[in-house]
Amino acid sequence: MTEEPTSGERESGNAEPGPDRIRSIAVHREDVANALEATLRSDREVVLRATPPFSGRMRARLHALDADATGEGGSAGSGSAGSGSGESDAAADATEPLHVDPRALVAEVPPYPEVDDTAAEHPDADLETRRKRHAAAVETWRETVRERVVSTVEIDVDGESRAVNVTALG
Repeated sequence: MTEEPTSGERESGNAEPGPDRIRSIAVHREDVANALEATLRSDREVVLRATPPFSGRMRARLHALDADATGEGGSAGSGSAGSGSGESDAAADATEPLHVDPRALVAEVPPYPEVDDTAAEHPDADLETRRKRHAAAVETWRETVRERVVSTVEIDVDGESRAVNVTALG
């Protein structure tokens, strides 16, 4: 996550660490693939989450929304991570984590290879061969997802949608 204070904030020294200052998010390609696979393959909602206080060199990490202590979901969950200082903790408490749907981070999400579809392609193959072919199909899907991470994504900040840059790691 990269945040840049405005010229007025630099002059006054008042650079509140809120999500409205986010200019880019960093995501690991493997985390995007894992989050997308978990979302598509289960009833869980898995996102990439960045927790306050928002600062430079911060990245969005894998997070299951149903793992929140309060059980809240959606585009902004609950909970915060402070850095230890009272001022940063107060800012963290005032700002909720940023959640990004992994589908928004992938251009043209490919269909996930289902076991039945893989088996139907080779009905005469033995079980071990089917398993290997399905594992290869899933790995090909994951590779495609990792290659299709977008360069910008829309995020919701205080009810407004805006584009931020995406830096894909790995």
